[in-house]
Amino acid sequence: MKILTVARDLRRRKARERSGACVVEGVRAVEELLRSPLVVEGALVSPVLESAPRGAALRAALAAHGVPITDVDEATFASAADTETPQGVLAVARVPDRVLDDLAPSPGATVRLLVLDALQDPGNVGTILRTAAALGFDGTVAMPGTVDLWNAKVVRSAMGAHFSHPAVAASWEAFDTFCAAHGVVIWGAEAHGRPLDAAAPTRLALAVGNEGAGLGPEARARVDQLVSIPVVHVESLNVAVAAGILMYALRSH
Repeated sequence: MKILTVARDLRRRKARERSGACVVEGVRAVEELLRSPLVVEGALVSPVLESAPRGAALRAALAAHGVPITDVDEATFASAADTETPQGVLAVARVPDRVLDDLAPSPGATVRLLVLDALQDPGNVGTILRTAAALGFDGTVAMPGTVDLWNAKVVRSAMGAHFSHPAVAASWEAFDTFCAAHGVVIWGAEAHGRPLDAAAPTRLALAVGNEGAGLGPEARARVDQLVSIPVVHVESLNVAVAAGILMYALRSH
C-alpha cells in the first residue's frame, strides 16, 4: 500500500466510503489511535515529528505496534495533510464496522443516544462526539446531511473519542424501526422548547439540529418533546455547547 497516495485519496468522502478507511492526523489523535482497537494500516511521517520528545516517542510506538512507516519531506507530507500546520504524522486506519443495532440496549437497560440532524461543521461534530463519549452517552447517530463522521477534521476535533464511542450513520426510516423495536423516545433540542426540567425517559434519543436551520422537518415529525436550555442575554448557543449542556443534564436524570 502506498500510504501517501491512499492518504491523499482519503480526503474524499467517496474514497473513505469505498475503502472503509480514514486518515487520523496529529500527535494526540494518533496516540489515541494506537490505544484503540482500530486496525492501523500505515503511517506517514515527516522530519517535524521527531523535533520534540513526544513525537519521537510516538514514532517509536508506531514501530513497536508493527505499523509500516513511510518517511517523506515536509512539502510532500503537506500535500496529504488536512491541517495548516501539520505535526508531521498521519495514519491510515480501518473504520470500525458499526451498525445501528450495535446501539441496542440490553433488556431492562437505560439508553442515552445522541442524534445529529444535518450538522455540517466538522469541528462541531467532533466536539459533540467527544462530549457524548465523556458524558457516558451510549452512542451517536448521524442522519442524512450530517458531515461524514470519519472526515479528518471530525476525527481530529473528536481527539479519538469515536475510536471507542459508537457512532453510526443511518436513515430516519432505519432509526424509526430501531426506536420502535427498543422503546426509544426522541426529544429534540430547540431554543423555544420546554425548559429541560422534567424526568427523562429511560430510553431516550436527543436530536440536535443544523447549525443555522435547527431541527429539520424529518426530525420535527418524530420528536415526542422539544426541550431547551433557559438562557439570558443571547438568543441561542452554539450547537456543540448546547448539546453538551443538555447531555450533562440528561445524564443526571
